[in-house]
Amino acid sequence: MPVAEVSQAEGPPTFLQLVGNPIRWRLLGELARSDRAVRELTVLLDEPQSLVSYHLGRLREGELVTTRRSSADRRDSYYAIDLARCGELLAGSGVALHPGLQLVPAPLASAATPQRAKRRCRVLFLCTGNGTRSQLAEALLTSLSEGTVEVVSAGSDPKPVHPNAVRVMRERGIDISANRSKHFREFARRRFDYVITLCDRVREVCPELPGPPETIHWSIPDPGREGDSDRASYPAFERTARELETRIRFLLTVIDYTPRRRSPSHGQRNRQRSIHGR
Repeated sequence: MPVAEVSQAEGPPTFLQLVGNPIRWRLLGELARSDRAVRELTVLLDEPQSLVSYHLGRLREGELVTTRRSSADRRDSYYAIDLARCGELLAGSGVALHPGLQLVPAPLASAATPQRAKRRCRVLFLCTGNGTRSQLAEALLTSLSEGTVEVVSAGSDPKPVHPNAVRVMRERGIDISANRSKHFREFARRRFDYVITLCDRVREVCPELPGPPETIHWSIPDPGREGDSDRASYPAFERTARELETRIRFLLTVIDYTPRRRSPSHGQRNRQRSIHGR
């Protein structure tokens, strides 16, 4: 999208002023890895909650982050970075200095790279019922990675695959009508590179898996809870699929360009438990 040039006399673009603050930069870095609650960000940054909340508010005003009320604890909220928006503003910031500095983002969801060819990355998506969000995520990552990523999904309380999940994927040329929901106990002994929780509730009961994998949280509401019929809830499924497509395209750039992580040390595991409150 075109970005108007800004006179240098007006000062740096708002985007650069926002991300130029060290605390806000660190907040964006943490949120680029995973959706986080304020209490987690307070631990990660080792800063007072009032200060963290202030800077999160500034980032929200700049439309760099969004927030959603937790479905597990309504007193809590999860913050997420809008990477697409950040990309647009970053590209426009170069133009503000000189037209020759317009940035062109790298293409997302590239085809298989030599790194993937060495060993297929393994990803596990988790939600409560494994009937909506995690089924959509599994199908989308399999499709967007052209099968070069090994993907499975499961839930803590499996429910049948929702017909709207089948429909919304069929609109994208993906057939999940034969998929079944699974309990995460089926994968208790499997090793994964990434475990991605899509539900605030399942995040609280997610088991420790061998490896351990890198854990990521995407706080995404259950589209099946919107509307009083399948027809009424379908727009929520479409919206959820679009959000997952965007997040998965960015995930693929991480998978492509980040070497497989080594298992964290004992101290790192203890730090992760303290962040999650477990």
